[in-house]
Amino acid sequence: MSRTGYASLPLHGGNAPSWLTGRMQKLAKEVSSIIIDECGVDAFLARLSDPFWFQALGCVLGYDWHSSGVTTVVTGVLKTALSAENHGLVVCGGKGKTSRKTPSEIAQVAEEFGFSEDKTQSLVYASKMAAKVDNAAIQSGYQLYHHAFFVTENGKWTIVQQGMSAADKTARRYHWLSDAVRSFVEEPHSAIVCDTARPTVLNMTAPESQGSRKASVDLSKEPTRKLIHLAENSTPPKERNQQSLHQWLPTSKSGEDRKLAFLDMPRNINWTALSEAYELQPSNYEELLNISGVGPATVRGLALIAELVYGEEPSWKDPVKYSFAFGGKDGVPYPVNRAAMDESIQILKDAVQSAKMGDEEKVRALEGLRRFVAKDAKALKTVTTT
Repeated sequence: MSRTGYASLPLHGGNAPSWLTGRMQKLAKEVSSIIIDECGVDAFLARLSDPFWFQALGCVLGYDWHSSGVTTVVTGVLKTALSAENHGLVVCGGKGKTSRKTPSEIAQVAEEFGFSEDKTQSLVYASKMAAKVDNAAIQSGYQLYHHAFFVTENGKWTIVQQGMSAADKTARRYHWLSDAVRSFVEEPHSAIVCDTARPTVLNMTAPESQGSRKASVDLSKEPTRKLIHLAENSTPPKERNQQSLHQWLPTSKSGEDRKLAFLDMPRNINWTALSEAYELQPSNYEELLNISGVGPATVRGLALIAELVYGEEPSWKDPVKYSFAFGGKDGVPYPVNRAAMDESIQILKDAVQSAKMGDEEKVRALEGLRRFVAKDAKALKTVTTT
């Protein structure tokens, strides 16, 4: 994925004020209804998988462009605003403990939509694997705390989940779209957005990590005692009270040491999970990652042993890549204009009702007005610049 822009997402505490969330829910319902009526539910799902469109939606609903709260509040608002009956789209999961209810909520939605047992299980599996990938296969220092699963009546889905870094108080958001996922373990995301790229990130989903993934699977099929022996022998020299060759290595012209790969073996590898992997003999990396107990430390341990034994180095490159209508809740760039927001809600609501009654001219007129305003604003900008 190419880097296209930057978005800073500082963590904000507290809750959105009730006077705002109530309006957000009403506005979100009308905006969603118009998009779904005009473009279809699949198009709306695809837009939610675009981090910049999602961020812009949060701005329209009155949230701050730079706030981590956009993710939790917007998905929470959509969970209330959207319904199977009116939109053919339902949101499962949420923040904290609510995220752990995702499988049971998916099962409830599946029953409402009339999905088969196999389809239901595939949706639960997609939810689980997305969380597993972003917590373990990509290790950038962000712990997931929010997971929202959008599912349509035809079984398509989008996932919007977010992790936070306690170290620097920033957040990182991950977007998935079912139509775009060709593999759960190789570049499965629509996008990953954050304010900075980490200098060192274990990215087992990168194409460059294919050899490391295969070697990790091969290692998982070995007896656990052999893996323990390999892990112990890959402990950094300093921890074995030995000198390393680093002091004799040449330096660059600037006097700086050459950048070298460094094995940093985790101490808490889940050997029980690897024993289970040995029993199951996974045929690919996705099957390995799906094993209960295979978490960040186990993934990292196998990757580092794979590099030591097979010379298959994983990717250490961060996969991350780097719009207000009514104002923002923190008064940036200006306080929320409640009257204007209420008026817009009513206009959109009336437009939706008119369209349902067959009077689509009003909706077309609104679309024409939007284009006219955009064109007029562009012309004004040109005149002002001149």
